[in-house]
Amino acid sequence: MVSDCRSWDEGAYRDSILQEREIESRTIFRTAFAPLPDTAASPDLIVAASSDGSIASFSLSSCLPSLVGGFILTTCWNFCSLLVAEPNCFLQGHDGPAYDVKFYGCGEASLLLSCGDDGRIRGWSWKELSEVEMPSQSQGGHLEPLLDLVTPQHSDSIDGSCFAGHICLFLFSSCLASACRGPWGALSPIPENNAIAVDKQGGSIYVAAGDSCAYCWDVEKGEIKMVFKGHTDYLHCIVACNSSNQIITGSEDGTARIWDCRSGKCVRILEAEKDKRLKKFFPFVSCIALDASESWLACGSGQSLSMWNLPACERVMEISTGSSVQDVVFDDNQVLAVGAEPLLSRYDMNGTTLSQIQCIPRSLFSVSLHPSGVAAVAGYGGLVDVISQFGSHFCTFRCKSL
Repeated sequence: MVSDCRSWDEGAYRDSILQEREIESRTIFRTAFAPLPDTAASPDLIVAASSDGSIASFSLSSCLPSLVGGFILTTCWNFCSLLVAEPNCFLQGHDGPAYDVKFYGCGEASLLLSCGDDGRIRGWSWKELSEVEMPSQSQGGHLEPLLDLVTPQHSDSIDGSCFAGHICLFLFSSCLASACRGPWGALSPIPENNAIAVDKQGGSIYVAAGDSCAYCWDVEKGEIKMVFKGHTDYLHCIVACNSSNQIITGSEDGTARIWDCRSGKCVRILEAEKDKRLKKFFPFVSCIALDASESWLACGSGQSLSMWNLPACERVMEISTGSSVQDVVFDDNQVLAVGAEPLLSRYDMNGTTLSQIQCIPRSLFSVSLHPSGVAAVAGYGGLVDVISQFGSHFCTFRCKSL
């Protein structure tokens, strides 16, 4: 084949290489199964939060044609050969990476919540999103959120009086105008929001922020109800204990803290490792999870996974995982964990490794579990790997990028 070198476009070629590398390095930080009226039904829709700021839903049934001969996983796989899944619905949710997605409510009446690097917490009607027809990305991408909140800006101290008027329902500029100001009227950067927890009974959502604080937002009023201040570094994770009206946060400072939602005070500090000499092996609390009874807490910290009895506030188990733990979830009396290695690990409450399943993404940031037992893991490369309740690979796909 002969080509005319005079038509060579160096800039276009360079841009195509950069775009390809960007796609390959894109990361899915969180996935969530869409709510179904019948919890026993098989999952179909899954929502993914991506490092490009997009929020998109994908149909698992439409990904099934990617299976070849039942799909046998090998250690050598061609990244480009994986199915690029077309989203059922697509939103440009955040300016910067989107870190978490959660559903607030039940069924079609749910709000799809997301948070990200831009300091926003946004919520869309799941019913409206489900009715948006694709593949036109512009349709869902411009769907206005029903909830649009911004984490407050502040300077050296946080005072409850600073939060009046910080709610930004489609009016970001009004939030900036009323924010707490530092010297010479300067505003601090808006802290990122790294994780969301929901309390449907109390009508609240909780957010773990990059300013070392957690915030409780009133969903109906769009106002901050409580600020939880005490960590000395930014927060990675948060869970809500609805039965005891408490939340638990995990931080870069190496501690998990239990907070009373009525007073906003910290009632207990759980340290990943009290021995200062071993602190380098337990640098931060990266992820936490509660079991259904809200009596047990799984805590990932560095290359360690620990189990805590919350009523006794006692650590009953701790194991070395060999790589950083980046997400955990309970499956009845067992724990699923993922991290910097392409493995989905299953442990019992005593820390015994029950199974390890090889996964496609080279590094995993999210594991989510459907009531039917189907698990979804996601991470580097914009990849989602869906594992059946029997441990076999249901399907694997790459989320389509912007």
